[in-house]
Amino acid sequence: MKKKRKKRIEHWSRRWQSLSHRLVIEEVCIVSLKLNIFLQLTKMIIGRAVTKRSSWCVRCFSVSSVEFNGNRRLAALWGNGDHGRLGHGSLESQWRPNVLPSSAFHNQNLRQIACGGAHSLFLTDHGRVYACGLNDYGQLGVSDDRAYISEPLGVAGLPKEIVKVSAGCHHSSAITVDGELYMWGKNTYGQLGLGKNKGETLSWGGGQSGRLGHGHQSGIFGLIKSDSEYTPRLIKELEGLKVKNASAGMLHSVCISATENGSVHIFGERANKKLGFSEASNCSLPSVVDGLPYAEKAACGGYHTCVITGGGELYVWGTNENGCLGIGSTDVAHLPERVEGPFLRHSVSEVSCGWKHTAAISGGNVYTWGWGGSHGTFSVDGHSSGGQLGQGNDVDYIKPTKINFRRHVKALQVSCGFNHTGAIFEY
Repeated sequence: MKKKRKKRIEHWSRRWQSLSHRLVIEEVCIVSLKLNIFLQLTKMIIGRAVTKRSSWCVRCFSVSSVEFNGNRRLAALWGNGDHGRLGHGSLESQWRPNVLPSSAFHNQNLRQIACGGAHSLFLTDHGRVYACGLNDYGQLGVSDDRAYISEPLGVAGLPKEIVKVSAGCHHSSAITVDGELYMWGKNTYGQLGLGKNKGETLSWGGGQSGRLGHGHQSGIFGLIKSDSEYTPRLIKELEGLKVKNASAGMLHSVCISATENGSVHIFGERANKKLGFSEASNCSLPSVVDGLPYAEKAACGGYHTCVITGGGELYVWGTNENGCLGIGSTDVAHLPERVEGPFLRHSVSEVSCGWKHTAAISGGNVYTWGWGGSHGTFSVDGHSSGGQLGQGNDVDYIKPTKINFRRHVKALQVSCGFNHTGAIFEY
C-alpha cells in the first residue's frame, strides 16, 4: 500500500514538474513575443515621427535630450515682458523663471546673459550674440527695423568671436576674443564712445553728476564745458592703477583695483545721501570706499551698490528703497553693511543690481530682494511691471529670498535689468 502511494506521488510529481516547465517556457515565449511586438511598434512610431516631423514627438524628444544630457546650460528670464524683452515670443510678464528653449539659440550652449533697460542679450559658447526686446535705438544690433523683437535674433555686424556682452538702458556692447570693443544703440550722450566730438582717448557717455570720474572742467571765460564724453577717455585719477572689475549705475560708477588690497573706488552722484554718504555733494573724481575687505566684484543699481569680497561676503550700501539692500529693513546704509541671512551658510559668487532690486547667486541658487513691482510703474496695455524678483508675486522683499526653480540645476550667472531678470543655469 505504501509502495503504491509512493509511486503515485512520484508519478504526479514528475507530471507537475513537466507541466511547470512547459508553463515557464510558454510564459517566456509570450513575454518575448510581446517585447518583439513593442519594439516593432516603437520603430514604426519613431519612423513615422521622423518622416512626418510630428510636432508632439519632436517636442518630446527635444525635451528629453535637454533635460538628461549633463553639463548643458539654459537661460531663464522673468519680470516685465513689455517689448518682448523676455524672449518668449510674447509680451506677457512672467512672475517666475521661464526657460527659453535651446532651439532659440540653434541648440548652442549659453555662456552669459545681460539684461538692459528693456532688452536682453545672450552669448553662446560659440561666441555668437542674440538679442530680443525694445529696439527703438537699434540696441538689439539686428538687421531688422522693427520697434521690438519678442524672440532672440542673431546680432549682425560682429565679425569675430565674442567673449563678453553688456546691456545698458538703450545701448549694448560686446568684447571680442581679441579684446576689441563693439558698441551699438543710443548715442545721445556719447555712451557709445564713437567719436562724436574730438577728445582724449576710459569712460564715456553722459557725464552729469560726475559719474565719468573726470572732474568738472571749465571752458572759455570760465564757463562749464559739456560734461558728456563722446570718445573713451582715460580717468586720470586712476592712471597707473590696474582695474580688474567695474560697474556703471544710473548716476554713479564703481571700479575695483587689481592690487593686493582690492580697493573699491566710487565716483558720481552722492546728493541726497542716496549712495550712502553723509555729505550731500557730487564726487566727480574717484575716491576710495573705506571699511571693505579685499573686493572681487561690484554691481551698481539705481542708487545702491553691492560688492563681493574675496571671501564671498556681500556688502551693500546706498539708498534702500523697497528693501533693495537686503539687510532686513528699508533704512539707508551710509557705510558698507554685510548682507547675512542665507549668505552666512554659503558664500556669494555673483551679484547684479536692477533699478531697485538685486539678485545674487549663493550655493548654486538664485536669491532676489527689493522692489517686486507692488507700487506699479510703467504698466502699459495691461502688462504688469512686477515679477522681477521671480517669487510669483509683486511683493517687496527686504531680505534675500531663494527662487524656487527646477531641481538638480546650478545657477552660474545672473543679470538684472530695469525691471526684469535673467540667469544662466547648468544641469
